[in-house]
Amino acid sequence: MSPAGAGEEPAFAILLELLGTPAAPISAASAGRAREVHIADSLSGLEIGQLRAAARIADLGSGAGLPGLVLAAKLPDARIDLIESARRKCDFLGAAIARMGLRNTTVVCERSESWAGGGGREAYDAVTARAVGRLATIAELASPLLRRGGVLVVWKGARSDEEERELERASARLAVEVVEVRPVEPYRGSRKRHIHLLRKNGPTPNELPRRPGMAAKRPFGSE
Repeated sequence: MSPAGAGEEPAFAILLELLGTPAAPISAASAGRAREVHIADSLSGLEIGQLRAAARIADLGSGAGLPGLVLAAKLPDARIDLIESARRKCDFLGAAIARMGLRNTTVVCERSESWAGGGGREAYDAVTARAVGRLATIAELASPLLRRGGVLVVWKGARSDEEERELERASARLAVEVVEVRPVEPYRGSRKRHIHLLRKNGPTPNELPRRPGMAAKRPFGSE
């Protein structure tokens, strides 16, 4: 998905403005590259047909709303939940939703493990994650949120053999399978970036979700 003209869309212009304020949970240096890198990177996920077609999407560890807010602006018919546990970031996301005029977007201000044990369990057609953690950790957090057949779309940098082997070892315990790993289409700043596409291939295992923090502390597949 070409980022050309992204900054000209009113919602993106507002997001760019907000990312440049002290309230934004993003560094000043990173905010200065938001148009060429962060928004363009977020838009690249729309090359995934299953994500474009999803009726309900969860953005895991949404942070500054990248990609969640960008996807919400481009997919007005989808319902998008921004899952974030840090109150300061939740406040930023809520303000951004209001300023951008997004009527399809809600902030879920709690740990994903807690949400997956309640209203978010197997509720989503797609889960997105960008700059959140290791592949196996992200897959564990996403699995109980996804319906069977739903997809996980993960933005990462250069490919890591270690992370991909860890995910392969963990996949059966997480009810996920790797569909493809594709390089991000070239844009300014896209060097070595990849999108990992996974599919939920069975019911959520009874052991998921684990206690908050365990997926990062002791990821399945790391033994």
